[in-house]
This record gives sequence, C-alpha cells and structure tokens, in this order.
Amino acid sequence: MRAPDLIRFARDAATGSPLRTSLLVLAVAIGVAAVVVLTALGDGARRYVVNEFSSIGSNLVIVLPGRSETGGFNPANAITSTPRDLTVEDARALLRGTAIRRLAPLAIGTSEISVGGKLREVIVAGTTSQFIEVRRLSLAQGRFLSDEDWGRGSAETVIGAKIRDELFGSEPALGKLVRIGDRRCRIIGVLAASGQGLGMNSDELVIVPVALAQAMFNSNTLFRILVEARNREAIPAAKAQAEEILKLRHDGELDVTVITQDGVLATFDRLLGVLTLGVAGIAAISMAVAGILVMNVMLVSVAQRTAEIGLLKALGATGSTIRMAFLAEATMLSLAGAVVGFVLGQAGAALIRHLYPTFPAYPPTWAVLAGLVTALASGILFGVAPARRAAALDPVQALSKR
Repeated sequence: MRAPDLIRFARDAATGSPLRTSLLVLAVAIGVAAVVVLTALGDGARRYVVNEFSSIGSNLVIVLPGRSETGGFNPANAITSTPRDLTVEDARALLRGTAIRRLAPLAIGTSEISVGGKLREVIVAGTTSQFIEVRRLSLAQGRFLSDEDWGRGSAETVIGAKIRDELFGSEPALGKLVRIGDRRCRIIGVLAASGQGLGMNSDELVIVPVALAQAMFNSNTLFRILVEARNREAIPAAKAQAEEILKLRHDGELDVTVITQDGVLATFDRLLGVLTLGVAGIAAISMAVAGILVMNVMLVSVAQRTAEIGLLKALGATGSTIRMAFLAEATMLSLAGAVVGFVLGQAGAALIRHLYPTFPAYPPTWAVLAGLVTALASGILFGVAPARRAAALDPVQALSKR
C-alpha cells in the first residue's frame, strides 16, 4: 500500500466504529488534559510564590525574631519562638553594616480605624520613612512618613487605596483626621493600588511611625526588620553583617533568623518544581492506562476484521503492510486524542486563570510537549502487539474467520 492508502484504510477503520473510536480518543484526551492542567497548577504555584516575593522589593534581607534550628529557611519560620525580642535599637544598630543600604523596622498589629461614623478593622504597620523604598511601594497622593527620630512617633498616617475608597469615597482624604485605636492621626498620604504582596495587602494597610505603633499595641518589640543590601552582590555580606551585629547585641547568642530573598525563592522554587514533576507523573499514569485501552481496542479490532485481513493477504499484502496499517490506525487515534486533550487542558487552565486572576496557571511548554509526545508514543507502543498479531494471521484461516 502507498502512504495515502494506509491513511485512508486507517481512517475508514476508525470511522467504521464511531462509539469505540470516540471513547478511545476521549481516554487519551483525558490523560493529556490531566498533564496540562496539573502541571499548570504546579508551575502556577511556583510562579505565584516567585511573584509574591519579588513584589516586596529587591536585594532584600529579612531579619526574623527566633532562631531556626535547621540552619536554613523553611515556611515554618513565619512563626518562630522568640527567646529575645527584636527592638528598634537592634534595627538602628544594623545601619552600621557597610553592605546595608537602608532598612525598615516593622511592628504589626490589628486595630480599628474610624472617621465620620465609618468604622472598619485594619492591619496597622509601624515603620519608618524608608519602608516605602525598601518595599518598592509608590504613593498616589501626598507624602510618606517623616524622616524623624524613630522614637518620636508623630501622629500621622499613610493609608492604602482600598481604605481611602471605603472611608472617604469621592471626598479628599489628605489632611483629614482619623482615629486609629485610641489615637487621632492626620492622613498625610495614600498608597497607590498594588494588591497582595507576601501575604500583606498594601491596599488595606494603615502605616504609622514605629514608635506610635508600639505605643498603640503596648509593646516595644518588632515583627520583622527589612534590610536592603547595596546591590545584588552585597546580599551575602549584608546577611553576614546583620547576623554578626545582632549576635554582639544579644550577648554572643545568634537568636534571630536572617533569610535572603534569593534563598527563599530558591527553596520554594525547588519544592514547587518537585511538586510539578510529581503531578505530571501522576497524570502520566492516566496516559499509560489510555495506552492499554488502545491495545485492547486494537486487539478487538483485529478479531473483528479477521476476514478483511485475510482478503488483503490473499490479494498480495505482506505482513509488514498489514502491520503498518494497524499502526497507522493506532497512531491516528492517539494523535486525535492528544490534540483534543491539549485543547481541553488549555481550556481548563484558562478557566482557572479566569476564576483566580492572580494565579498564573500557565502550563509549561515542556509539560505540554511531553504530554503530546507521550500520548503519541504510548498509542504506537501499545499498538505494536495488535499489529503484529494481525500481520501473523494465515490468509486461508483468516478468510474462513478462524
């Protein structure tokens, strides 16, 4: 047979049993779609974490109270036991580090903000004037906190875009007095809308001087110290200097955890990369099952078309020709299933992105290609046995359907 004859023979055989063909194509499509959607979820989670950490600033070193015994970063460091608190004096001492460009102490708590009879609960962040530069935030109106002594705590505040919209609507917010907890503060600035970043939505944030926040919460401790290195190459030096300075201040005991942005990203990237490979492997199992189904269906097809095979052999078709005809049918069915699965998988990933716009559920190219190639390869591989069985039939016995 010529190549067009092989393709036509395989097409007619597939369309001759539409229900069987549809189920087979659907089985292969489900396997490919599972690979596309699951890897989109895994890789999307990795991209989401990378974007979250990238949004908090560049060249960042984070000082956390409490010591991680593992010697490295893990997500549990977000909550640490604290043998010795971080203080504003600790933060001020870090400015001695030659690799440190700027830093921002951070005291966090929840309180209520009220104005004109409107009241809502907010996250209050006590910090200094350099916080906006360390976090790479921008202002929509007004100015940021004054560059004053950290122990002063002026009665001024900068509010997030969502807070401004909810409390003031179309009215101007700058210069207005609001009550935060039991303190009256004047609004001096409004942050530009930027959304979520490292679990903290700056649009719903109320920023006050660090001394004022500590007075509100009756505490002299800090939640974190955000340190910005002078450049990317200075990050390891900034980390080492921060550890050394705090160790000297804490009586020779290193009871803080200092993590770098790159270290956090590398850890999460590695964990979520393994997760992506894991879910791809799970999805590949469904393609193996689809391949076995291809083999079973083709074996049934050989049994049903015994007389047709005998006639072809009687007309002079060789064993290799019969084998190629059945392999062409298996390849055609697998290719159709792979294409349908690719379309379904991309539609599923698009639906996830539509439902969760901030989650970048894009399937990686390698996973899509691997899914398509594996589907095609499994169809051909599991089609070999039926094709060989068909090629081995005796023409006389085949014509008598034995």
